[in-house]
Amino acid sequence: MAQSLGGSHVEVTNILSNTSVEAHDYEPTTADVSAISAADIIVVNGAGYDSWAQQAAESTKATVVNAAQVAGIKDGSNPHIWFSAAVRKAFAKALSDAYAQKDPQHSAEYSKNFEQWESAEQDLQSQIDTAKSTTEGKTYVATESVGWYLADDLGMKDGTDSGYAQAMSNESEPSASDILAMQNTLSSGDAALLIVNSQESNSVSERIAATAKEHNIPIVELSEQMPQQYSDLHEWIGALVKAFAAA
Repeated sequence: MAQSLGGSHVEVTNILSNTSVEAHDYEPTTADVSAISAADIIVVNGAGYDSWAQQAAESTKATVVNAAQVAGIKDGSNPHIWFSAAVRKAFAKALSDAYAQKDPQHSAEYSKNFEQWESAEQDLQSQIDTAKSTTEGKTYVATESVGWYLADDLGMKDGTDSGYAQAMSNESEPSASDILAMQNTLSSGDAALLIVNSQESNSVSERIAATAKEHNIPIVELSEQMPQQYSDLHEWIGALVKAFAAA
């Protein structure tokens, strides 16, 4: 998003781009800190997702655009906010304004970039609206909360066991009864879909996925960083929308 909205007048440095790296617990390298210190504008996710980046940004004079803050998402909330249409729209406007304020001589171009981004977002929204004819009202369970916002935009119901969800939120081990509840929801057919975070694979998530496969429950895999085969956020989320609709 930062590159799409900035265009040729912005050089974007991604601190995290490897889909095998867990952002929550990432420890920035010396090179990362240097890149943050040299930036004119620093984009952070917020909502407790990348506290290390927020801490590094505090010691700079850069303009900080916190996606969670501009969208009214509080710390402690589900931090996977780039999958939310409402958050994307609020963040895009805030970042576009930050570019124009930092580099006013190119403000007209930033405005044009924003309009083009809005058009692409509207196209994505049309895809979501079309997919909802298939997905709306369906119940899913998730091994981790990465897909919650997108599933919500698609009108789906979260049937994840509350004890299991709380354990995942606390980064603790779910109890045997929590795991069994998830497996029962899948084996009984009460869930039409399983959402899996490919970056949070472990023995528990693998057991739950095995139950889904055993009972022919479709599985949709998401990651927290955009896979390299996609050119931008809209293309990536559009592909996920298709996966949800086809499941």
